[in-house]
Amino acid sequence: MSSPRSLRNVETRKKKARRAIPRAKTTRTQGNTAAGRTRLKKAAGLRRGAKAKA
Repeated sequence: MSSPRSLRNVETRKKKARRAIPRAKTTRTQGNTAAGRTRLKKAAGLRRGAKAKA
């Protein structure tokens, strides 16, 4: 078994990266953990407040 950083694996990763569809980076963190949900809730509240002002 070769190490994950072998030259062949590096080449494979480069090829996969090149084939990947360019997507916009996520603007907010997502997740179903307690901390993540709290963060999402706060972000949603801030967005709602901003929308109400506008």
